[in-house]
Amino acid sequence: MSDASTSTDIAIIGAGPVGLFAVFEAGMLGLKSHVIDALGMVGGQCSALYPEKPIFDIPAHPQIAGQDLIDQLAKQAEPFEPTYHLGQQVTKLEKRDDGRFTLTTNTGTVIDAGAVVIAAGCGAFGPNKPPMDGLDDYEDSGGVQYYVKRRADFAGKKVVIAGGGDSAVDWALSLHDVAEKVMVVHRRPKFRAAPDSSAKLQALAEAGKIEMVIPYQLKGLRGENGVLSHVVVATLKGEERELEADHLLPFFGLAMELGPIADWGLNVDKNHIGVTQATMETSVPGIFAIGDIAHYEHKLKLILS
Repeated sequence: MSDASTSTDIAIIGAGPVGLFAVFEAGMLGLKSHVIDALGMVGGQCSALYPEKPIFDIPAHPQIAGQDLIDQLAKQAEPFEPTYHLGQQVTKLEKRDDGRFTLTTNTGTVIDAGAVVIAAGCGAFGPNKPPMDGLDDYEDSGGVQYYVKRRADFAGKKVVIAGGGDSAVDWALSLHDVAEKVMVVHRRPKFRAAPDSSAKLQALAEAGKIEMVIPYQLKGLRGENGVLSHVVVATLKGEERELEADHLLPFFGLAMELGPIADWGLNVDKNHIGVTQATMETSVPGIFAIGDIAHYEHKLKLILS
């Protein structure tokens, strides 16, 4: 049995927005929480990948930046005095005969918990990179970036954004009034982003504030000594264009890995954990999954769900 300092009502794995809100909800029920996250800070993807990205689906906030959301959630949780174990990964999870759980991290921290809530987002994450030669050279120089941490870095720059999902569309909307020029490359006219965002993108394109490069796909990069000068795009028929650019932002989603979570005997399918929708409990009683990592029929992938 762990000593009192590492014994808690609930162990929450993941300190992203959903994990932080879980601290608040547990606190409202009089429950204490210990929170473990592999990153050295709270906030998950919001803080690590897009602190300045506008988010539009948070109640009472028509628009809020990723880091601002995290700051507010952390402040909301603060009165309940959660204990954070940051820069640590839970490598072992055991259910004891008394029904409680023992969690062990890679640094040797041992936590005794009455219940476990997995709010690990998409687990360990990294970008899906486009299949192009020479990416490494331009990544090192910042010519190719997969995340936007500061909008100001793109002030007065020519920016090519590739992709058809929410990230591509949202960043095009966010950067068009900062960058000198924004060009959106997509293989077809229809986008997978939220309809309202797609409509705003189309309106800006019609107003001449964003250039739509459709139907094209990324083909190559041009530049010298790692400094990007052009992005080469092509249609399926082989028609090519060279887009003058200082930066390429390819948004093709994240590659997800659950890591040790996959070995805990849970109902895992395609890097998601199956849960009972009414309770969010996994196939192991006492272990719950919430947020992006949880899956149930007809679920929408939103921060709220």
